[in-house]
Amino acid sequence: MPNYPQGAVDVVDASGAQEAARMLAAVGELAVDLEADSMHAFRARLCFLQVATESEVFLFDTLAPGVDASLLAPMMADPERTKFFHAAQGDLQFLAEAGIRVRGLFDTHRAATLLGWPKVGLADIARERLGVELPKEHQQSDFSLRPLPPEMREYIANDVRYLCELGRQVREACQAADILEEVRLDCDRMCEEAVARPDVGADFKPKLPRSGLSPVQLTLAHAVAHALHAKRLEWAEKANVPMGRMLSNMAIGDIAVKLPANPKELARAAGVRGGFIREHGEETLTIVRELLEQSRKGELKPGREAKDGNRDVNRRKREDALKAFRAEKATARKVTPSVVLPNPLLEALATQPPRSVEELSQLPWFGEKRLRLYGADLVALLAQEPKAS
Repeated sequence: MPNYPQGAVDVVDASGAQEAARMLAAVGELAVDLEADSMHAFRARLCFLQVATESEVFLFDTLAPGVDASLLAPMMADPERTKFFHAAQGDLQFLAEAGIRVRGLFDTHRAATLLGWPKVGLADIARERLGVELPKEHQQSDFSLRPLPPEMREYIANDVRYLCELGRQVREACQAADILEEVRLDCDRMCEEAVARPDVGADFKPKLPRSGLSPVQLTLAHAVAHALHAKRLEWAEKANVPMGRMLSNMAIGDIAVKLPANPKELARAAGVRGGFIREHGEETLTIVRELLEQSRKGELKPGREAKDGNRDVNRRKREDALKAFRAEKATARKVTPSVVLPNPLLEALATQPPRSVEELSQLPWFGEKRLRLYGADLVALLAQEPKAS
């Protein structure tokens, strides 16, 4: 029966942070998690950085004066020290923004996904592998609260308390399934691709029906959606709330398609709250009216969304062939298809097919094992591309 660290050390000032960093620098395997106020602020802040060893749990209060997360940067960047995370992608972006780049990552969520486990949440895996119950009722809590309520403090400590042991067990399962190299390559890719978080709302793509709208209606819907998105960013920043709490993507999509003409029609749009209508309803309706008038005058031009006609047909054929290839190889190896080719590799191969095994060997995160098992077959498969006429 493994022994787990008891209690937790609150790191709340500069001297405490320096001492904790000194102690952690001597440890070879660590569990890491963080908490932000993503559900409660327009621009989320890093509120806690939790780090556990086999014997200690440290709770770095990154909102406290003098508690600088970058003190851990040298240890986090050491590839010889294993850092167990669970679902690390967003955490890695927060850390990169704080000046911390992670090397030596082992992501238990990614590993469990590649293993094909039916449940890959931290609470699910902890229950099945360790017999430990991890309540998740504080997932959407405001971690900027100070002092932090005791039950929330226990919650964030437990997110790393069991993670070293869990990480070792998941790693052993990967070794037994002969997919450890593939998991590590995926973790390395996640670390390399992690950059500071994108600007709020920068990745917005309106959710609109793929059929039922004429080209003119679709152009108008996209224009309305993007105009409302720009406005909700303005409104949300002023109120310091997440943009989705101001106006959800679902609401924007519904307004863009239904084009309400008055407050009653606006109220019938999915996800639109009464408080929003009272505060921003008239401005929303003005946006719809103005863009509708521009559309009637033929002043709206299709954006990049109307690009399906220019798609690379051969690329789509390569993508389909690669998906069939990985499914066949995965069945033969009794692994998940993403072990054979994760989506980023599949997309890279479909976009720019290598002309030789040597060229394929230069593809980042492909790895020696995939090259040995699939290299020649992949090059031959991609060489069958039909010639452009």
